[in-house]
Amino acid sequence: MNLKSRIPLFFKGIAMGAADVVPGVSGGTIAFITGIYEELIDTLNGIRPQLLQILFKEGIGAFWTAINGWFLLFLLAGVGTSIVSLAKGITYLLDTQPVLIWSFFFGLILASSYTVGKQVKQWNAGVIVVLIVGIVAAVFITSSTPTQTPEDLWFIFISGMIAICAMILPGISGSFILLLLGKYQYILESLKELKISVILTFMAGCVIGLVSFSHVLSWMFKKYHNATIAVLTGFMIGSLKKVWPWKNVLETRINSHGKSVPFIDESVMPSSFIGDPQIVFAVVFMLIGLALVLLLDKFSPTKAE
Repeated sequence: MNLKSRIPLFFKGIAMGAADVVPGVSGGTIAFITGIYEELIDTLNGIRPQLLQILFKEGIGAFWTAINGWFLLFLLAGVGTSIVSLAKGITYLLDTQPVLIWSFFFGLILASSYTVGKQVKQWNAGVIVVLIVGIVAAVFITSSTPTQTPEDLWFIFISGMIAICAMILPGISGSFILLLLGKYQYILESLKELKISVILTFMAGCVIGLVSFSHVLSWMFKKYHNATIAVLTGFMIGSLKKVWPWKNVLETRINSHGKSVPFIDESVMPSSFIGDPQIVFAVVFMLIGLALVLLLDKFSPTKAE
């Protein structure tokens, strides 16, 4: 991997990090849009105990190559940079211009459903069935009501495993899964208050979940490529309900900053399509999202074989 290809990878990481801080948008979707999803899964799948043997027997250079080090370094640097520098900005925009921001994400995911779906090499009855399963699963998950759950460490560990798996699935947000599990605010508060036992347990769950689930996804891509692409496309289509720009807030919650934010909402149609300038701007932002994905797809160096 040369420097020319590393720099775009850093910016793809920035886009993934920006998406991951929004409950309802997945960093996995951005990875798929930008053409690095399968390499990301294969790289994570390659993380195993045998790498330590390579490190001690063949040296750092061989170990770095085996873990696809440059790929991970630049991607994770972008994700980290984004979370640190852009999270507050995105949160601010979601608070002040929610319709426009959700419109942009709606356009992104709508277009990515097309660009990912066209990677299916052959459509048949089985592939169509798993596409429908993906759609139904995403609609069900994003329509579920958050619940009260235990704060024991065993449940924190399981929450980390489930959330990180969702985070690398296109169309399903890890932060939204934490909301459903009733642990989004609890984890944020634990980070703020530096509850070490909770933080380490949650991180351990994330690591175990990420490595384990990447093995499953890598195997599925190799054995059932068309069906895997179809179900991931279904996740994206089903998640459009969650990112629909116009929402009616049914219930709010108090976040870690003491501010009331939407907790449960329902998708609604805008009150008027005529004479409302916000509708025009929303459509423009949707089209920008659509165009961005289609341009990325057209010039992406990584295509499904």
